[in-house]
Amino acid sequence: MASNLLCKLKRSVSAASLRSYLAEFISTFLFVFAAVGSAISARMAMSGPGAPAPDATSSAGASAASDAASLVATAVAQAFGLFAAVLIAADVSGGHANPAVTFAFAIGGHIGVPTAVFYWASQMLASVFACLVLHYISAGQARAVPTTRINVHMTGFGAAIIEAFLTFMLVYTVHAAGDLRAAAGGKRGFAATALGALAVGMVAGALVLSAGPMTGASMNPARSFGPAVVSGDYKNQAVYWAGPMIGAAVAALAHQILAGPPDAAAQSSSRHGNVETVVV
Repeated sequence: MASNLLCKLKRSVSAASLRSYLAEFISTFLFVFAAVGSAISARMAMSGPGAPAPDATSSAGASAASDAASLVATAVAQAFGLFAAVLIAADVSGGHANPAVTFAFAIGGHIGVPTAVFYWASQMLASVFACLVLHYISAGQARAVPTTRINVHMTGFGAAIIEAFLTFMLVYTVHAAGDLRAAAGGKRGFAATALGALAVGMVAGALVLSAGPMTGASMNPARSFGPAVVSGDYKNQAVYWAGPMIGAAVAALAHQILAGPPDAAAQSSSRHGNVETVVV
């Protein structure tokens, strides 16, 4: 037992693993920068110097239209941002860009616990750094880094349940899209990897459109953690940790039950060196 743990610890600090952590940092930075940056840009576009002056007779309609436009903009940005984030890190780290995804693969035995901890550290640091960059390039405007928030008509428990369902759908898609058994010989080419990453990005965008006004549709603790640290507003952080982690764990177990454990060919063809994972 002790020797097995020591072996996993040594593997988690190998050169291949260090490259994986760097890849996770870069991909998570890209995704969080796109997700949070799109929210900042949408707000600036609606309230900036070029925005039309408010009209008392149509302020409600204009507000609804601007909210809808902001929702679509952030959903599209997150969809394409996650697609790119997964794709650029797929062959190095698996392209998790999400602590909930990492947790799911740790639950499924695809990645060791010590390695998962280093993945989480890389993802959290990347999120904070991305939000710091956004804060300074936006000239430190008040509330320049928006945090994910639950709707005023919802309870924290209800929001956590929604986040769990959303994350379940996202993480199950990650599992299905990245299952190497679907590829000939247990290996995927660039086109198949890109298609899987696109599926993950598109489902993320769809989920943001469906539940964004309710909880912000975070589905990613790193997505909520970075803005909270930079803004100093940690309200409802438990919602964005408990919900996604529970949903991810259920998705991992559901995929394992429905698809069965990964076969030997898929395990041996892992493209991540010493990082034991078979994801996209």
